[in-house]
Amino acid sequence: MITFPNAKINLGLNIVSKRPDGYHNLETIFYPIDIKDALEIIVRKEQEADTFFEAGLKVDSAPENNLVMKALKLMREHYDFPPVEVHLLKKIPFGAGIGGGSADAAFMLKMINDKFNLAITDSELVKLAAKLGADCPFFIYNRPMFGSGIGEILEDINLCLKDYYFVLIKPNIHVSTKDAFSAITPKIPHLSLKEIIGRPIDQWKNLMVNDFEKSVFTKYPEIQEIKDKLYNLGAVYASMSGSGSSVFGIFKEDIKEIENLYPDYFVWIDKGL
Repeated sequence: MITFPNAKINLGLNIVSKRPDGYHNLETIFYPIDIKDALEIIVRKEQEADTFFEAGLKVDSAPENNLVMKALKLMREHYDFPPVEVHLLKKIPFGAGIGGGSADAAFMLKMINDKFNLAITDSELVKLAAKLGADCPFFIYNRPMFGSGIGEILEDINLCLKDYYFVLIKPNIHVSTKDAFSAITPKIPHLSLKEIIGRPIDQWKNLMVNDFEKSVFTKYPEIQEIKDKLYNLGAVYASMSGSGSSVFGIFKEDIKEIENLYPDYFVWIDKGL
């Protein structure tokens, strides 16, 4: 069985409070985008243990530390099924704030559920996904949603951007999530993201913010320059995704020439989902 985990962007990201457990409560709009990995499992009843093979972008970690294998191990703690051979083709850039590893983990949960007819409900899968990471629950549903808590409390929203073009640019910069959070002063936003997305997209620029941008842009002005450039090229809305380092722009028309402006960066252009 094979599946294709896709990435996401954050439309707005507000850090609203710090929790007693040291984590932060946030509010964001998760929106899926069509940058994909490939994930395959092959049943190997003759094997005594699961095996893992990866290709594509190199992830510098041991197989047991990969979120895909952590998801597989988590499923084995609750359910019984034969050993599998796992193949991951990594195309979603990591350290980009677009949830590539989280998507792989969530899709592994869903694929094991489907392959072995475990009949696990989405709500139960979400609880499992939350144990793997804050972005993982979103990918169980994988549709536009308002996220709160640490990202695991999800509400459906009415939002469709399929008539717009998306550009995503990831510079060769790694932003430490820990450092990004350390410079944040939590606060309740004046206007809810759920209200903002109900307004015309042309108004989002002056209403919707990513709280991480202030500290990240100060340390990495190159990332802010990308956002400014997207607006100069005609984006109706542009923002850093998550805690960075990728920046996306939403356009009313296709502008393929952007690829030529950043030959050394990861650049993706496509219609919205």
